[in-house]
Order: sequence, then C-alpha cells, then structure tokens
Amino acid sequence: MPDLALERAAGGLVAGIDEAGRGPLAGPVVAAAVILDAEGCPAGLLEGLDDSKKLTRERRAELFAALESAALESAAQIGIGAASVGEIDRLNVLRATLVAMARAYFALHAAAHLALVDGPHAPDLPCPTRTVIRGDQRSLSIAAASIVAKVTRDRVMELLARRHPGFGWERNAGYGTAEHRAALERMGPTPHHRKSFAPVINILSRPQD
Repeated sequence: MPDLALERAAGGLVAGIDEAGRGPLAGPVVAAAVILDAEGCPAGLLEGLDDSKKLTRERRAELFAALESAALESAAQIGIGAASVGEIDRLNVLRATLVAMARAYFALHAAAHLALVDGPHAPDLPCPTRTVIRGDQRSLSIAAASIVAKVTRDRVMELLARRHPGFGWERNAGYGTAEHRAALERMGPTPHHRKSFAPVINILSRPQD
C-alpha cells in the first residue's frame, strides 16, 4: 500500500505526478499533479488512496470527489494537464505524456519543493524531480494523481463517446478492445484516433476502393 514515507523524507511541498492514457488508440493523454497536506486531509481519504488500477470505477469516483473536497478545504492541491491526439502523433506518446505532466504541475497553485513522478521518465520542471517505479503503489501523492488522471480522462472519453457512438469509449476509454477494434474496422478512424498507432495506421494505409 502507498504511504507518505517518500514525501516525509523529502520535506516541504511534494507533488505526486502520474498520467492516464498512454496506451489507448484514441483520446488524449491526461496527467495530474497532487500535493497532499497530511495533517489536513481526512484520515479516511489517505487510507483509501491506492493505485487507480486496483480500484473500481465507483471507488475511483468517490476518492476523486474526496480529493476535490480536500482541495476546497486547502488540504490538497490538484493540477490537471493533457496532451492532445495531435501532439501525441507529432511528438510521440512518451514526449506528449511529459508535456501533459508539465502542464499538470504548472496548474498547481504553489511551487513544489520536489516532484515525485511515476515511472522512469520525468518532465522538465522548475523544481527537483524524482522518478519512482511503481510510484502509485509507493507514494500517496502519486496514487492520488493516478486517480485524478484516470477519472478525468475517463470522463473526457465518455463525452467523446456521445459524439462518436459505436466505439464503446464510454466502456473502454479508447483502449484497443475487441469492440473498439471491430468498430474501427467498420467505421474507420475519427479525428480523435491516434494516427501514429499501428492499428490506425494499418487502416489509413489501405488502398481506397
């Protein structure tokens, strides 16, 4: 379970940063940066935070709402950033992810003394950074960021699903499920599909009848 050991060892304001959506065939990459006030956050919130992948959709939504409430009480700070499909195709998904992470950091209301970044790559930030492998399983700040990023991106994909029905984005969030791939073959790519990803490239490169 994640805890605050890394944050406490660093001292000062520590931002946890994570992303959602590197792997899907459609939609943006969304990143979040979260600073937690361990003394001000409700104990129940801190005890509930975990790697977003281990939580149900309903539990993620509950924790997201609790983090928003904590932010209103100045017990947390939340920054959200995204990189568009166009940026993903132009830069590649890793570089676009780092752009989204930097945007999330700059959306915070205060400068952090340290940023804990999930994974092996860190964005270029004006504060020191530390990459943490499986950080969402080690750091509560990163776990909180993983929840914010995942819930925010899922909601974006639900909105896009209303404009482009048939791909199942409200269920698969743009990932390459059998349902999504079948719809892609049947209907072709939308403007929200990543044209640099192989399944989409394969369809776009086929000769037109």
